[in-house]
Amino acid sequence: MGSSPDILTVAEVGAADRAAIAAGTSGVTLMERAGRSVADAIRKRYRPCRTVVLCGPGNNGGDGYMVARILKRRGWPVWVETLGPPTTADARAVAARWRGETLPLSATERPADLVVDALFGAGLSRPLEGAALSQARASHHSKTPVVAIDVPSGLDGDTGKVLGEAAFRADLTVTFHRRKIGHALEPGRSACGELLVANIGLGPTAGGLAENRPSLWLDRYPWPGAASHKHARGRLAVVSGDQHHTGAARLAARGGLRIGAGLVTVLSPPAAAPTNAAHLEAIMLRVFETELTLVEAADKADAVIIGPAAGVNPATRANLFALARTGAALVVDADALTVFRDKPSDLFNALDRDDVLTPHVGEFERLFPGLLKASRHRVAAALEAARLAGAIVLLKGADTVIASPDGRAAVCLEDAPWLATAGSGDVLAGFIGGLIAQGMESFEAACAGAWIHAECARRFGPGLIAEDLPGLAPAVLAELYASR
Repeated sequence: MGSSPDILTVAEVGAADRAAIAAGTSGVTLMERAGRSVADAIRKRYRPCRTVVLCGPGNNGGDGYMVARILKRRGWPVWVETLGPPTTADARAVAARWRGETLPLSATERPADLVVDALFGAGLSRPLEGAALSQARASHHSKTPVVAIDVPSGLDGDTGKVLGEAAFRADLTVTFHRRKIGHALEPGRSACGELLVANIGLGPTAGGLAENRPSLWLDRYPWPGAASHKHARGRLAVVSGDQHHTGAARLAARGGLRIGAGLVTVLSPPAAAPTNAAHLEAIMLRVFETELTLVEAADKADAVIIGPAAGVNPATRANLFALARTGAALVVDADALTVFRDKPSDLFNALDRDDVLTPHVGEFERLFPGLLKASRHRVAAALEAARLAGAIVLLKGADTVIASPDGRAAVCLEDAPWLATAGSGDVLAGFIGGLIAQGMESFEAACAGAWIHAECARRFGPGLIAEDLPGLAPAVLAELYASR
């Protein structure tokens, strides 16, 4: 089993399948390889048990017949339930080799200890109905494990959305060649359970969407060298909120310092300076009173973070416009996004292509009203947002998407539910800003910052608070450094 960093559309995988057949590998051979991969995965995780394989009429069902045949040959008590006879030549050829019991789907109340969903693949374009829909509903409350072939039936392989009323919920999904968009985006990602990508011998393909993992950006990570000094490692500034809202900026600043920025400075309004000064050590402090003095304070910064608890007020708007004139790359978060909800174009006109916007869904909707609903999926929405803004857009969520105006996009696949805590987004902004300050390109910095952020949370687990995140980064960075 292996995987590639590219995430493909259903059509792209289909083209790879057809190319392999045109090059001399028969469709039946590919089906045999697919079925063997699924059967091997099942045998690795489960002991022989009463297993029902639900076979649809197409090639996904053909894979299912192959799985049933292999398991039976290995001594498993297995039978097939079908929606009807196979309708493709390859599926018919494989089904003809099945010598076990075959029943109509749901014609029996026979209990099973394992269900294999081989009803429909990723190309399904209509809702489930009848017996298939009943089985999909049952998978959500039954304790019987479900193994899905390609995608859980009822999911759109190109979006991860449920087609109609319900889709199967699997404990394990085995797909082939590459991960599809429907595997990466919610709710499809959760519906898949554990996902394995099996190599069945298709040729090389390239997609426009990448998995956000270290292989995507590690060779561009800004590690210090023997001659490095603090000024060479980048200068990051973070704009603080008022005297009652200072913690968010300090979280971002600490994140930037831990990720490697050589000099980190909190830019503080006068009234907030005593509070900030009482909590800062290695992080520097500069006071500003006006837009002019803010520009002076940020003059030497390579990157500036604005937004964490900055206030949704005219001063935040004015401060962003002033910082946009400095030449520093901006990481725009939280209040500095919301303050432009009435006229997002004012923000977009101030941005450069190396700036990064980090909205959660609510903030995204304020800047790009209706775009999520109008787009086929989150990746398409983020890409269009990046084009409109002329900047990098990191759309936060369980399936965080990073998109660039040049058409590149990546999806974060780390499971990190512990990040759902106040202040974690401020640390993420600090990670990204700290990497940009060190000279990392903004798209790669956003990808790396998001991955490290999620990996820190995954390692800590329950009980995580935002203050923990910067201190968790060194162990993650040490492993990345060793593996470079």
